[in-house]
Amino acid sequence: MIDWDVAVNTGVRLVRPGPQVDLSEARQAVVQLRELSTVAAGHVRDFTGMNPLEPAGPAVIVDRPGWIRANVDGFRVVIEPVLEQMAAERLNGGPAGNLTSAVGSRITGMQLGALLSYLAGKVLGQYELFLPPDPDGTLPTGRLTLVAPNIVNAERELDVDARDFRLWVCLHEETHRMQFTANPWLRDHVHGLMQELLLSSEMSAADLIGRLRAAGEAVADAVRGGEGNLLTAIQSPEQSEIMDRVTAVMSLAEGHGDFVMDAVGPEVVPTVSTIRARFQKRREAANPVDRILRQLLGMDMKMRQYEEGAAFVRAVVAQVGMTEFNKVWTSSETLPTLAEIRDPTAWINRVVRPAAITE
Repeated sequence: MIDWDVAVNTGVRLVRPGPQVDLSEARQAVVQLRELSTVAAGHVRDFTGMNPLEPAGPAVIVDRPGWIRANVDGFRVVIEPVLEQMAAERLNGGPAGNLTSAVGSRITGMQLGALLSYLAGKVLGQYELFLPPDPDGTLPTGRLTLVAPNIVNAERELDVDARDFRLWVCLHEETHRMQFTANPWLRDHVHGLMQELLLSSEMSAADLIGRLRAAGEAVADAVRGGEGNLLTAIQSPEQSEIMDRVTAVMSLAEGHGDFVMDAVGPEVVPTVSTIRARFQKRREAANPVDRILRQLLGMDMKMRQYEEGAAFVRAVVAQVGMTEFNKVWTSSETLPTLAEIRDPTAWINRVVRPAAITE
Protein backbone atom coordinates (compact mmCIF):
# COMPACT_ATOMS: atom_id res chain seq x y z
CA MET A 1 0.00 0.00 0.00
CA ILE A 2 3.05 2.25 0.34
CA ASP A 3 5.99 1.55 -1.94
CA TRP A 4 8.79 2.25 0.51
CA ASP A 5 11.51 2.03 -2.15
CA VAL A 6 9.71 4.68 -4.20
CA ALA A 7 9.48 6.85 -1.08
CA VAL A 8 13.25 6.64 -0.52
CA ASN A 9 14.13 7.12 -4.18
CA THR A 10 11.77 10.09 -4.56
CA GLY A 11 13.02 11.76 -1.40
CA VAL A 12 16.69 11.29 -2.28
CA ARG A 13 16.12 12.54 -5.82
CA LEU A 14 14.21 15.67 -4.77
CA VAL A 15 16.18 16.71 -1.68
CA ARG A 16 18.34 19.78 -2.09
CA PRO A 17 22.09 19.39 -1.63
CA GLY A 18 23.61 20.67 1.59
CA PRO A 19 26.07 23.56 1.92
CA GLN A 20 29.39 23.43 0.10
CA VAL A 21 31.91 21.93 2.52
CA ASP A 22 35.34 20.60 1.67
CA LEU A 23 36.19 17.02 2.65
CA SER A 24 38.43 17.85 5.61
CA GLU A 25 35.85 20.28 7.07
CA ALA A 26 33.10 17.69 6.64
CA ARG A 27 35.13 15.03 8.43
CA GLN A 28 35.99 17.44 11.24
CA ALA A 29 32.27 18.30 11.69
CA VAL A 30 31.34 14.60 11.88
CA VAL A 31 34.06 13.85 14.46
CA GLN A 32 33.16 16.89 16.57
CA LEU A 33 29.42 16.18 16.53
CA ARG A 34 30.05 12.63 17.74
CA GLU A 35 32.27 13.89 20.55
CA LEU A 36 29.88 16.67 21.56
CA SER A 37 26.89 14.32 21.67
CA THR A 38 28.73 12.30 24.34
CA VAL A 39 29.73 15.46 26.21
CA ALA A 40 26.12 16.71 26.08
CA ALA A 41 24.82 13.40 27.47
CA GLY A 42 26.86 13.93 30.64
CA HIS A 43 25.61 17.50 31.08
CA VAL A 44 21.98 16.45 30.56
CA ARG A 45 22.30 13.58 33.05
CA ASP A 46 23.86 15.82 35.71
CA PHE A 47 21.34 18.63 35.26
CA THR A 48 18.14 16.59 35.04
CA GLY A 49 19.03 13.82 37.50
CA MET A 50 17.76 11.26 34.98
CA ASN A 51 19.70 8.06 34.39
CA PRO A 52 19.57 6.12 31.10
CA LEU A 53 18.84 2.40 31.44
CA GLU A 54 20.76 1.50 28.28
CA PRO A 55 24.19 2.58 26.99
CA ALA A 56 24.01 5.71 24.86
CA GLY A 57 27.15 5.92 22.75
CA PRO A 58 27.81 8.76 20.31
CA ALA A 59 25.15 10.04 17.95
CA VAL A 60 24.85 8.71 14.42
CA ILE A 61 25.81 11.46 11.93
CA VAL A 62 23.96 11.46 8.60
CA ASP A 63 23.48 13.60 5.51
CA ARG A 64 20.06 14.52 4.13
CA PRO A 65 19.55 11.33 2.10
CA GLY A 66 20.60 9.33 5.17
CA TRP A 67 17.95 11.11 7.24
CA ILE A 68 15.32 10.26 4.62
CA ARG A 69 16.28 6.56 4.62
CA ALA A 70 16.23 6.43 8.43
CA ASN A 71 12.79 8.00 8.60
CA VAL A 72 11.33 5.68 6.00
CA ASP A 73 12.57 2.79 8.16
CA GLY A 74 10.85 4.37 11.15
CA PHE A 75 7.60 4.88 9.26
CA ARG A 76 7.62 1.22 8.25
CA VAL A 77 7.88 0.10 11.88
CA VAL A 78 4.90 2.24 12.93
CA ILE A 79 2.70 2.10 9.85
CA GLU A 80 3.06 -1.41 8.43
CA PRO A 81 1.01 -3.10 11.19
CA VAL A 82 -1.77 -0.59 10.46
CA LEU A 83 -1.50 -1.22 6.72
CA GLU A 84 -1.80 -4.96 7.32
CA GLN A 85 -5.05 -4.36 9.15
CA MET A 86 -6.28 -2.09 6.35
CA ALA A 87 -5.34 -4.76 3.81
CA ALA A 88 -7.49 -7.26 5.71
CA GLU A 89 -10.37 -4.77 5.60
CA ARG A 90 -9.89 -4.39 1.86
CA LEU A 91 -10.40 -8.10 1.45
CA ASN A 92 -13.58 -7.77 3.49
CA GLY A 93 -14.76 -4.77 1.47
CA GLY A 94 -14.30 -2.36 4.42
CA PRO A 95 -14.33 1.40 3.72
CA ALA A 96 -10.74 1.95 4.84
CA GLY A 97 -9.62 -0.90 2.61
CA ASN A 98 -11.47 0.56 -0.36
CA LEU A 99 -9.90 3.94 0.22
CA THR A 100 -6.43 2.45 0.42
CA SER A 101 -7.01 0.49 -2.79
CA ALA A 102 -7.87 3.70 -4.60
CA VAL A 103 -4.56 5.31 -3.73
CA GLY A 104 -1.76 3.54 -5.58
CA SER A 105 1.20 2.40 -3.52
CA ARG A 106 3.62 4.17 -5.84
CA ILE A 107 1.73 7.45 -5.63
CA THR A 108 1.64 7.20 -1.85
CA GLY A 109 5.36 6.43 -1.85
CA MET A 110 6.05 9.46 -4.03
CA GLN A 111 3.99 11.69 -1.74
CA LEU A 112 5.85 10.47 1.34
CA GLY A 113 9.21 10.90 -0.42
CA ALA A 114 8.36 14.45 -1.50
CA LEU A 115 7.35 15.36 2.06
CA LEU A 116 10.57 13.90 3.50
CA SER A 117 12.68 15.70 0.89
CA TYR A 118 11.33 19.01 2.21
CA LEU A 119 11.74 18.14 5.87
CA ALA A 120 15.25 16.72 5.30
CA GLY A 121 16.55 20.24 4.75
CA LYS A 122 15.03 21.53 8.01
CA VAL A 123 15.80 18.97 10.71
CA LEU A 124 18.97 19.41 12.78
CA GLY A 125 18.63 16.15 14.66
CA GLN A 126 16.18 13.72 16.19
CA TYR A 127 15.92 10.75 18.51
CA GLU A 128 14.62 7.89 16.40
CA LEU A 129 12.17 5.99 18.55
CA PHE A 130 11.18 3.33 16.07
CA LEU A 131 13.94 1.21 14.57
CA PRO A 132 13.68 -2.05 12.62
CA PRO A 133 13.72 -5.05 15.00
CA ASP A 134 17.17 -6.21 16.08
CA PRO A 135 17.31 -10.03 15.71
CA ASP A 136 20.17 -10.33 18.24
CA GLY A 137 18.68 -7.91 20.75
CA THR A 138 22.09 -6.26 21.25
CA LEU A 139 21.45 -2.85 19.69
CA PRO A 140 19.86 0.12 21.53
CA THR A 141 16.10 0.41 21.09
CA GLY A 142 16.43 3.99 19.79
CA ARG A 143 19.04 6.04 17.97
CA LEU A 144 20.16 9.66 18.20
CA THR A 145 20.73 11.09 14.71
CA LEU A 146 22.30 14.44 13.82
CA VAL A 147 22.00 15.86 10.30
CA ALA A 148 25.47 17.35 9.76
CA PRO A 149 24.81 19.48 6.64
CA ASN A 150 21.79 21.15 8.25
CA ILE A 151 23.73 21.96 11.41
CA VAL A 152 26.62 23.42 9.39
CA ASN A 153 24.17 25.38 7.23
CA ALA A 154 22.36 26.77 10.28
CA GLU A 155 25.51 27.85 12.10
CA ARG A 156 26.70 29.62 8.94
CA GLU A 157 23.39 31.41 8.41
CA LEU A 158 23.29 32.49 12.05
CA ASP A 159 26.98 33.46 12.03
CA VAL A 160 27.60 31.87 15.44
CA ASP A 161 30.46 29.94 17.00
CA ALA A 162 30.37 26.48 15.40
CA ARG A 163 31.41 24.44 18.45
CA ASP A 164 28.99 26.28 20.73
CA PHE A 165 26.11 25.82 18.31
CA ARG A 166 26.84 22.13 17.81
CA LEU A 167 26.96 21.50 21.56
CA TRP A 168 23.76 23.50 22.04
CA VAL A 169 21.96 21.35 19.45
CA CYS A 170 23.37 18.18 21.06
CA LEU A 171 22.03 19.25 24.46
CA HIS A 172 18.49 19.40 23.06
CA GLU A 173 18.68 16.09 21.21
CA GLU A 174 20.44 14.27 24.05
CA THR A 175 17.63 15.40 26.34
CA HIS A 176 15.21 13.53 24.06
CA ARG A 177 17.38 10.44 24.22
CA MET A 178 17.46 10.69 28.03
CA GLN A 179 13.67 11.03 28.22
CA PHE A 180 13.16 7.70 26.46
CA THR A 181 16.16 5.71 27.71
CA ALA A 182 15.55 6.64 31.35
CA ASN A 183 11.82 5.86 31.02
CA PRO A 184 11.37 2.84 28.69
CA TRP A 185 7.59 2.82 29.14
CA LEU A 186 7.41 6.17 27.31
CA ARG A 187 8.36 4.63 23.96
CA ASP A 188 5.52 2.09 24.18
CA HIS A 189 3.11 4.85 25.21
CA VAL A 190 3.99 7.03 22.21
CA HIS A 191 3.87 4.02 19.90
CA GLY A 192 0.42 3.15 21.24
CA LEU A 193 -0.82 6.69 20.63
CA MET A 194 0.50 6.63 17.07
CA GLN A 195 -1.17 3.29 16.36
CA GLU A 196 -4.42 4.51 17.91
CA LEU A 197 -4.34 7.65 15.76
CA LEU A 198 -3.68 5.73 12.55
CA LEU A 199 -6.29 3.06 13.27
CA SER A 200 -8.97 5.69 13.84
CA SER A 201 -8.76 6.81 10.20
CA GLU A 202 -11.71 4.84 8.79
CA MET A 203 -14.21 7.01 6.95
CA SER A 204 -17.14 6.78 4.62
CA ALA A 205 -17.21 8.35 1.16
CA ALA A 206 -19.20 11.29 2.55
CA ASP A 207 -16.65 11.76 5.33
CA LEU A 208 -13.84 11.65 2.79
CA ILE A 209 -15.46 14.35 0.63
CA GLY A 210 -15.96 16.52 3.70
CA ARG A 211 -12.34 16.10 4.81
CA LEU A 212 -11.03 16.88 1.31
CA ARG A 213 -13.14 20.03 1.25
CA ALA A 214 -11.75 20.99 4.66
CA ALA A 215 -8.21 20.34 3.41
CA GLY A 216 -8.83 22.61 0.42
CA GLU A 217 -10.11 25.32 2.73
CA ALA A 218 -7.02 24.91 4.93
CA VAL A 219 -4.74 25.43 1.92
CA ALA A 220 -6.66 28.56 0.90
CA ASP A 221 -6.57 29.84 4.49
CA ALA A 222 -2.80 29.32 4.75
CA VAL A 223 -2.24 31.20 1.48
CA ARG A 224 -4.34 34.08 2.82
CA GLY A 225 -2.21 34.17 5.97
CA GLY A 226 -4.66 32.38 8.26
CA GLU A 227 -3.94 29.49 10.63
CA GLY A 228 -5.39 26.51 8.73
CA ASN A 229 -3.28 23.35 8.42
CA LEU A 230 -3.82 19.96 6.84
CA LEU A 231 -3.30 18.01 10.06
CA THR A 232 -6.32 19.46 11.80
CA ALA A 233 -8.40 19.82 8.61
CA ILE A 234 -8.56 16.07 7.93
CA GLN A 235 -9.09 14.90 11.50
CA SER A 236 -12.29 13.33 12.77
CA PRO A 237 -13.50 14.30 16.28
CA GLU A 238 -12.06 10.99 17.57
CA GLN A 239 -8.71 11.73 15.97
CA SER A 240 -8.72 15.26 17.39
CA GLU A 241 -9.03 13.83 20.91
CA ILE A 242 -6.15 11.43 20.29
CA MET A 243 -4.14 14.20 18.67
CA ASP A 244 -4.55 16.32 21.80
CA ARG A 245 -2.88 13.54 23.78
CA VAL A 246 -0.10 13.26 21.22
CA THR A 247 0.37 17.04 21.27
CA ALA A 248 0.60 17.06 25.07
CA VAL A 249 3.36 14.42 25.07
CA MET A 250 5.28 16.11 22.27
CA SER A 251 4.93 19.53 23.92
CA LEU A 252 6.40 18.10 27.11
CA ALA A 253 9.27 16.38 25.26
CA GLU A 254 10.14 19.33 23.03
CA GLY A 255 9.70 21.91 25.78
CA HIS A 256 11.85 19.88 28.16
CA GLY A 257 14.54 19.72 25.47
CA ASP A 258 14.46 23.49 24.95
CA PHE A 259 14.47 24.13 28.71
CA VAL A 260 17.50 21.91 29.31
CA MET A 261 19.53 23.22 26.36
CA ASP A 262 19.08 26.81 27.55
CA ALA A 263 19.49 26.08 31.27
CA VAL A 264 22.68 24.07 30.84
CA GLY A 265 23.90 26.40 28.11
CA PRO A 266 25.35 29.33 30.13
CA GLU A 267 27.87 27.07 31.89
CA VAL A 268 29.08 25.11 28.86
CA VAL A 269 28.06 27.20 25.83
CA PRO A 270 29.52 30.70 26.33
CA THR A 271 27.56 32.27 23.45
CA VAL A 272 24.22 30.62 24.26
CA SER A 273 22.26 33.88 24.58
CA THR A 274 23.39 35.02 21.13
CA ILE A 275 22.63 31.61 19.64
CA ARG A 276 19.14 31.48 21.15
CA ALA A 277 18.25 35.00 20.01
CA ARG A 278 19.43 34.43 16.44
CA PHE A 279 17.95 30.95 16.26
CA GLN A 280 14.56 32.20 17.41
CA LYS A 281 14.68 34.98 14.84
CA ARG A 282 15.53 32.40 12.17
CA ARG A 283 12.56 30.26 13.25
CA GLU A 284 10.21 33.20 12.88
CA ALA A 285 11.58 34.52 9.57
CA ALA A 286 10.52 32.47 6.53
CA ASN A 287 9.86 33.28 2.91
CA PRO A 288 6.15 33.21 1.90
CA VAL A 289 6.27 29.78 0.22
CA ASP A 290 8.17 28.30 3.16
CA ARG A 291 5.68 29.83 5.57
CA ILE A 292 2.71 28.29 3.76
CA LEU A 293 4.37 24.85 3.61
CA ARG A 294 5.37 24.98 7.27
CA GLN A 295 1.85 25.90 8.27
CA LEU A 296 0.16 23.27 6.11
CA LEU A 297 2.46 20.55 7.39
CA GLY A 298 1.88 21.56 11.01
CA MET A 299 5.43 22.79 11.59
CA ASP A 300 4.14 26.07 13.06
CA MET A 301 2.11 23.96 15.47
CA LYS A 302 5.37 22.23 16.43
CA MET A 303 6.92 25.63 17.18
CA ARG A 304 4.05 26.31 19.58
CA GLN A 305 4.79 22.94 21.20
CA TYR A 306 8.33 24.12 21.92
CA GLU A 307 7.07 27.36 23.43
CA GLU A 308 4.18 25.98 25.49
CA GLY A 309 6.16 22.94 26.62
CA ALA A 310 9.16 25.01 27.68
CA ALA A 311 6.88 27.40 29.58
CA PHE A 312 5.31 24.41 31.37
CA VAL A 313 8.68 22.98 32.39
CA ARG A 314 10.02 26.36 33.52
CA ALA A 315 6.94 27.02 35.63
CA VAL A 316 6.92 23.61 37.31
CA VAL A 317 10.67 23.57 38.03
CA ALA A 318 10.44 27.12 39.41
CA GLN A 319 7.60 26.14 41.74
CA VAL A 320 8.59 22.65 42.93
CA GLY A 321 12.15 21.95 41.72
CA MET A 322 13.66 19.43 39.31
CA THR A 323 13.18 16.36 41.51
CA GLU A 324 9.44 16.96 41.84
CA PHE A 325 9.18 17.83 38.15
CA ASN A 326 10.70 14.45 37.29
CA LYS A 327 7.56 12.79 38.62
CA VAL A 328 6.17 13.64 35.19
CA TRP A 329 8.11 10.62 33.87
CA THR A 330 6.61 8.11 36.33
CA SER A 331 3.87 6.72 34.08
CA SER A 332 1.32 7.69 31.46
CA GLU A 333 -0.95 8.80 34.31
CA THR A 334 1.53 11.47 35.43
CA LEU A 335 2.00 12.99 31.98
CA PRO A 336 0.33 16.39 31.62
CA THR A 337 -2.80 16.76 29.57
CA LEU A 338 -2.88 19.48 26.92
CA ALA A 339 -4.91 21.64 29.32
CA GLU A 340 -2.27 21.12 32.03
CA ILE A 341 0.53 22.05 29.62
CA ARG A 342 -1.20 25.43 29.46
CA ASP A 343 -1.92 25.46 33.23
CA PRO A 344 1.15 24.04 35.03
CA THR A 345 -0.36 24.62 38.47
CA ALA A 346 -3.17 22.20 37.61
CA TRP A 347 -0.58 19.48 36.91
CA ILE A 348 1.26 20.27 40.16
CA ASN A 349 -1.98 20.02 42.12
CA ARG A 350 -2.85 16.68 40.51
CA VAL A 351 0.55 14.95 40.54
CA VAL A 352 2.95 16.63 42.98
CA ARG A 353 0.93 17.94 45.89
CA PRO A 354 -1.25 14.86 46.56
CA ALA A 355 1.97 12.79 46.71
CA ALA A 356 3.51 15.27 49.16
CA ILE A 357 0.44 15.13 51.44
CA THR A 358 0.41 11.34 51.60
CA GLU A 359 4.05 11.27 52.58
